[in-house]
Amino acid sequence: MSVKNLAVVIHRKNDMRLENRPIPEISSKEVLLRMDCVGICGSDISVLTKGRLGDYILKEPLITGHESSGVIIKVGSGVKNLVPGDRVAVEPGIPCRFCSLCKAGSYNICPDLYLCSIPPCNGNLTNYHKHAADFCHKLPPHVTMEEGALMEPLAVGVRACRRAGVTLGSQVLITGAGPVGLVTLLVAQAMGASNILITDLAENRLKTSKQLGAQNILVIDPNEKEENIVKKVREVMVPDITIDCCGYEATTRLAILATRSGGKVLVAGLASTDVKIPLVNALAREIDILGTFTYGVEDYPAALALIASGKIKNIKSLITHHFDIEEAPRAFETAQKGLNGAIKVMIHCQPRNSNNSTNF
Repeated sequence: MSVKNLAVVIHRKNDMRLENRPIPEISSKEVLLRMDCVGICGSDISVLTKGRLGDYILKEPLITGHESSGVIIKVGSGVKNLVPGDRVAVEPGIPCRFCSLCKAGSYNICPDLYLCSIPPCNGNLTNYHKHAADFCHKLPPHVTMEEGALMEPLAVGVRACRRAGVTLGSQVLITGAGPVGLVTLLVAQAMGASNILITDLAENRLKTSKQLGAQNILVIDPNEKEENIVKKVREVMVPDITIDCCGYEATTRLAILATRSGGKVLVAGLASTDVKIPLVNALAREIDILGTFTYGVEDYPAALALIASGKIKNIKSLITHHFDIEEAPRAFETAQKGLNGAIKVMIHCQPRNSNNSTNF
């Protein structure tokens, strides 16, 4: 009798299917994982609803999912750092390891980066998944599988705050109180930001950001004039650093116009492919405009350390909904539409909490 390996597959725009796939064979430096938790990311929703994520276009069926944790059930002959039974967070981007960018530690911009669930690379929302052993991070006994899955968006927040230079006393504006905005808030606090303002269209998400420690929140009316929104932001604070966690034209423009002269704007969101920005304004005021993509060599370990040390204690509060893998279509609908105050929707490939250390 063959073992069931259910996978959540996007075939084309708005066409998601549950399929039984063969259990993958591993190479000498790979491990076979029995997946546990997989969170739904905005990029997964974009591929499903638009058939693309920016310039990454869906051309053939794709297993979705990349915010994940699992239990190792088999290791390749060359794997020395992991054994069957280890619980791990799965870092989904696998670089070539040999190019100059990889050797410099910038493997997130390796030209041959395999990035799970971003077309054309399959993700890991499936019962069984093979992965490079050196991109599996062993979880300490007190870290749960759900926290392990949240390591991926947290690493995005770590990368954003590091690249933007958040430090003791920073005045930080974060545009967008979705999952990436909220983890960026948590990391900015951990890095010493003294005052954080977070903006969003949805009041319920801003209430969550307030509960997580944001000193200030601002509900944005998309129909209001840009200059009025900038004025409202500056009445609360004039940010040293703005981290745009949306990537829409309106939020990137707001980031540039609201940030103090000589400050920094970092764009972490990937919502729009082409935007018009007030470049002369930025140049005349010497604002540094930075980009970021996923995470670099030290960011996943730093995310794990923040959770394992207790520096960030409340990340699981971002999870608002839980679904079994068989319920994936309903889970994606909940995440896409923000039903019932959805922030982070978690899909369980095994019974919830069955692989936390207290159960071993």
